[in-house]
Amino acid sequence: MFDALLRPLIDPVLDRMGAALVRVGIGANPVSLAGAASGALAGVAIGLGQPLAGLVLVLASRLLDGLDGAIARVKGPTDFGGYLDIVCDYVFYLAVPLGFGLAAPGNLPFALLLVATFTLTAVSFLAYAALAAKRGLETRAHGLKSFFYSTGLAEGAETLLAFILMCLWPAGFPVIASIFAGLCLLTVIQRSVIAWRVFR
Repeated sequence: MFDALLRPLIDPVLDRMGAALVRVGIGANPVSLAGAASGALAGVAIGLGQPLAGLVLVLASRLLDGLDGAIARVKGPTDFGGYLDIVCDYVFYLAVPLGFGLAAPGNLPFALLLVATFTLTAVSFLAYAALAAKRGLETRAHGLKSFFYSTGLAEGAETLLAFILMCLWPAGFPVIASIFAGLCLLTVIQRSVIAWRVFR
């Protein structure tokens, strides 16, 4: 929901950092993989009862996720880079709730609920992107991307905020996860209504 509004503020900084990385020979794909590794390690840290260490890794993962896009904007995006980026994003999105699910037995049902709703949003997002590509639709609301990015209530910024709150208030994970799962379901409904209007 807020991603498109935040991009004009964040992208100039990331673009300067991305250009500096390109000058020293660093490509987008290794940065995407590093972001996925940081996200996976965040889940491990949280599962081991270290939510603040997990928070540091969460923030590192999202910085790297922003930098891979900045590098791609300098060097030019590739289809494989777009594929790798979304796969690495979902390593992060799934690792953090699974970490909380392992951290405390009472968290597990809520972690599974969150993973299930993340999966639904991913399916709706990718199905929409595939149909949009088939029809030649384009959008730059989220910057230059390898495929169509449809806007929803629960996007990257909202997910990051939820994960930050979970790390700062681990006991509140069931509440935060339930609220965010509801936002994910609303996103699926919203995207489905838009798809019905555009693709029918």
